[in-house]
Amino acid sequence: MGSLSHLRVLDLSRVLAGPWCTQTLADLGAEVIKIERPGAGDDTRHWGPPFAANAQGEPSTEAAYYLSVNRNKKSVTLDISTARGQEVIRQLVRDCDILVENYKVGQLAKYGLDYDSLKSIRPDLIYCSITGFGQTGPYASRPGYDFIVQGMGGFMSVTGECDELPGGGPQKAGVAIADLFTGAHATIAILAALAHRERTGEGQSLDICLLDVQVAMMANMATNYLATGQAPRRWGNAHPNIVPYQVFKVADGWVIIACGNDGQFRRLVEIGGESGLASDERFASNPQRVRNRDELIPLLEPMLLRRTSAQWIAALEEAGVPCGPINDLNDVFQDPQVLARKMLLEIPHPTAGRIRLPASALKMGASPVEYRLPPPLLGEHTRAVLQELAGLADEEIMALQRNGVI
Repeated sequence: MGSLSHLRVLDLSRVLAGPWCTQTLADLGAEVIKIERPGAGDDTRHWGPPFAANAQGEPSTEAAYYLSVNRNKKSVTLDISTARGQEVIRQLVRDCDILVENYKVGQLAKYGLDYDSLKSIRPDLIYCSITGFGQTGPYASRPGYDFIVQGMGGFMSVTGECDELPGGGPQKAGVAIADLFTGAHATIAILAALAHRERTGEGQSLDICLLDVQVAMMANMATNYLATGQAPRRWGNAHPNIVPYQVFKVADGWVIIACGNDGQFRRLVEIGGESGLASDERFASNPQRVRNRDELIPLLEPMLLRRTSAQWIAALEEAGVPCGPINDLNDVFQDPQVLARKMLLEIPHPTAGRIRLPASALKMGASPVEYRLPPPLLGEHTRAVLQELAGLADEEIMALQRNGVI
């Protein structure tokens, strides 16, 4: 039994931040009912190629993007812009503990599906709204996109190669970090709200937004600024506070070296045959190395070129100097540690044969994550859920279908 197997979630979210949150809840055992537009579904169902291959090796209709954040869910098609669709949502809410939505601010209030409306039906409901800019403030009505928020929240001001170097300038992350971290923060808030409900019996509304999360995620970069009044600059693959802590070119590629203290730096240069650098007063301590970065790095670069990545990693690991390769995803999913940690998941799918997904990162001893359902087909569970939870008879369901409500 999963940790949250006693809970039911009504998922009115789509694309990434909301579905990432609800997939986490589903992995932990919650029953998640995903509400999708009839005939279209979640936008990400169409975000391809690539599409998963079927049993014959041909592309299916299942977009890889959609598959990444929708396992362990049930799909119900329902047009919530119709009065009958709104009525069905209110029927479902009676038996749901949590509702997650990422509509524009005020849109669900027009349908009578906002928190104030639904808490009269389910007083202990936990209602989590995920938006770009929150429910309040001058930007509340703006649509939120991960890329834009990475820029607005300061992330792109510190990400990318140094401005004065070739290729310098602002750079977004390779994955939608604002969306993903917002989904994770929404999960944390929901779990905290559940703990509050257990003590008090109270439900509550949760206001989680991409911009808040992105600003909070700036962490030490934000406090560096707040402590000095100076906005941090882009350092590329280097670190503003630690040296050497960056990517270096080696004989056959690249390696990451991260010397977090003076002892690690000393062992690095000893292995490289340049032990004198550790006793040089310019480089003897980390503050000195930070101050004299522009002198030290050109001295380390030729030293690192003397060996291959594998040779450096073997020698540095033995000496206790933090280091690592730069893997592409082919390397990642062949890495023995990744495989040992069971981070590659393979599950059967009704139209795409067996699909491979990244597994959950949550490792729990007493109530482990379970993979009960593949990402659902559009509307796969509509009839069963409406019969079981909304109490609709076959005739009522057929009428909803004729009228385009499901």
